[in-house]
Amino acid sequence: MVDPLSEAEKSKVTFASLGLSEPLLNAVEEQQYTRPYPIQRDAIPPILRGKDILGIAKTGSGKTASFVLPILELFHRTKTVGSRYASVLVLVPTRELASQVADVFQNLGAHLFPKVKTVAVYGGVSINPQMQAVHGADILVATPGRLLDLLAQNALRLSDVEILVLDEADKMLELGFADEMNQLFDRLPKNRQTILFSATLGEAIQAIHQTLLRAPVKIEVVEEATNLEQIEQVAYQVDPARKGPLLRYLIKTHNMQQVLVFASSTRTADNLVVKLSKNGIQAAAIHGQKGQQVRTDVLHKFKAGKLQVMVATDLLARGIDIQLLPFVINFDLPRSPKDYVHRIGRTGRAEATGKAISLITPDDAHHFKIIQKKMGKRVAQIDTTNLDLHGY
Repeated sequence: MVDPLSEAEKSKVTFASLGLSEPLLNAVEEQQYTRPYPIQRDAIPPILRGKDILGIAKTGSGKTASFVLPILELFHRTKTVGSRYASVLVLVPTRELASQVADVFQNLGAHLFPKVKTVAVYGGVSINPQMQAVHGADILVATPGRLLDLLAQNALRLSDVEILVLDEADKMLELGFADEMNQLFDRLPKNRQTILFSATLGEAIQAIHQTLLRAPVKIEVVEEATNLEQIEQVAYQVDPARKGPLLRYLIKTHNMQQVLVFASSTRTADNLVVKLSKNGIQAAAIHGQKGQQVRTDVLHKFKAGKLQVMVATDLLARGIDIQLLPFVINFDLPRSPKDYVHRIGRTGRAEATGKAISLITPDDAHHFKIIQKKMGKRVAQIDTTNLDLHGY
């Protein structure tokens, strides 16, 4: 276990005090990280000391940077860059997470010299470009199935891996990757540092960590509830036929330049994008029926502030982690109160305020009452019957 710090000591922890070098501190500042999250504060020092880590932390806790920063620091201090085969392997459950983790490595390593080459590989796209890309990679972020495909093609080897990261290990097991993971473990050097992150510590994770980890430092971050006080919530009562015009009215009259809209289905998401675009609002959808490259491009543009509206379904919502997002709109309500809180929690993060708007039809009224009751918070509701939406 990590040594407990007093609250006063915790408040004094900075990225500089964690032992990071100037190039990484510059990148941290550019990414607008103000101070370390608990998982970063507790994980970075032991990773720098070469310790194995068992981290229990949910998505959105800041765990990606908690292993990315110390790994990049180790490259800056001691590791050889430009070797033929990767010395760091990060295993992840999904294509979206592979792309997102690789982006974090690239963004936080922007000022390192020599450059650290990070490559993400995953299924659902052609393997040939990936076979070429992995040559000379220092850090490999991979889904288990595609990594085995590349090994079968002799495109790479794992004998040089010094650090193994298992990110969202429980999700990999849920998705049926247990056999693939065991095959990969057998090919990895026994003498390595292993960092395992999971949202839960079930029996399967217990079995994995007892097999893979050596005297690990255990770090458990209790999930903090979404700070609803930082999120201004409002609901608009509207007839179903007026929902589309009302959405466009709100975006235009509030001058929303970066807004995440949640829809109940891929069809609704695509239809919303068509209507928004026809009305001069730059929009794109992200959902499971979009190709991987399209999803990646849309997410990159939205995070960079180059896309005004991104329409998403709940299927991909948990892969969306955007600091300082000002607006979230529920065009359709989610099925569960928990999903509602998760959705609106995309805004009001990192101590910033945000606004969450829900469009409530008469059929939604009862369900929205249940959501408010479970949330323990009443949401102001505005009747739009007399609102002139002509031209929207």
